[in-house]
Amino acid sequence: MTDHTLFFYGTLMAPQILHRVIHGSPTPEKWQRDLLTFQPAVLHGYKRHRVRGADYPGIIMGEENLSGGAGAGVWGTVVSGLTDGDVYRLDLFEGSEYTKERVRVRVLRMETGEGKDDGRLREVLDGAGEGAEEGEEVDAVTYVYVAGRERLEDREWDFEEFKRDKLAWWVGADLSEL
Repeated sequence: MTDHTLFFYGTLMAPQILHRVIHGSPTPEKWQRDLLTFQPAVLHGYKRHRVRGADYPGIIMGEENLSGGAGAGVWGTVVSGLTDGDVYRLDLFEGSEYTKERVRVRVLRMETGEGKDDGRLREVLDGAGEGAEEGEEVDAVTYVYVAGRERLEDREWDFEEFKRDKLAWWVGADLSEL
């Protein structure tokens, strides 16, 4: 039951979807929620794209990101406290379109200092908190898109748009549909 740390940048940034995948319910027991720590973070050197015909994104490494300045990178969530079983279920969920890679992400400093999924975390993930300062660098694993650049749109995937238009379906969907 090893403690894993993963970086999520798409649908799994929504705690309800993450819990649905690893615990089978978007609203797990309190003890299950308490095992996980959520922190906003940024992954530099990658870019997030919409996957054509899908509700989810993919990230790829690219030169255009490396020279993009302070705004370059992918905003997301670092989640720690994941078990071997959780990672197994996440691997099944991500499927063959992705491969796991070890990365170094910068945790974003929060005013509350809590590190839990609170309102400030939501602001950062929604883009309203983009002024948050980068803090410590941590090792994590993330899922990098490998199903072909031609399947990615040039447009960046938008978490706010996903929450508004698709989150309710994803949370209510049968896991076999995801």
